[in-house]
Amino acid sequence: MKPLFLVGYMGCGKSTIGRKLARALHRSFVDTDQRVEEQEGAAVFDIFRYEGEERFREIEREVLERVIGEGEASVVSTGGGLPAWRDNMERMNEVGRTVYLKRSAENIASRLSPYGRQKRPRLRGLNDEELVLFMREDMARRDPYYSRASQVVACEGKSDEEIIREIIDF
Repeated sequence: MKPLFLVGYMGCGKSTIGRKLARALHRSFVDTDQRVEEQEGAAVFDIFRYEGEERFREIEREVLERVIGEGEASVVSTGGGLPAWRDNMERMNEVGRTVYLKRSAENIASRLSPYGRQKRPRLRGLNDEELVLFMREDMARRDPYYSRASQVVACEGKSDEEIIREIIDF
C-alpha cells in the first residue's frame, strides 16, 4: 500500500476530507502544513512572513520527503502550493496515489471563514471580490500541476461522504 496524497487549492477541503478518508481506510492521517508548523515551531503564516515563500517551500519539501521516508500508507493532506513547487507533484506520483480535490474559486471563497482567510498569508486583507479574483488567477497557475493527479474529483455539489466514496471506488 502506498500513500494517498490529496492536492488542491487552499480551502478546498483536503484536511477535512483527508481525516475522514483516513478513518474510512483505517490509515493514519498527515497534514503537511501541521508538520511544517511542528518542525519549525512557528505558524505557516509566520514562516511566510519572516522567512519568505521560497524558504517555506523548501521546508515543505523536507516534510514531504520525511513523510515519504516513513513508508506508511498514510492519507496526506498537502499544502495548496506544494504540488506546484519544483518536482513535488512528480515525486508524489512516483511514490503514491494523488487525488485532486477540484472546486471553483467562488465555491472555496464561500467555504472560508474569516479565520480561514486570516491564517492564510496570501489571502489576508482581501475583500470578497478581491479574494475570488486572486483565487481564480492563482488557481489557473496551479491547475496544470494539480491536474497531473492520478484522480480528479469534482467536489462541488457533493457531500464529504460522496467525495470519499468516489476516491475509495476509483
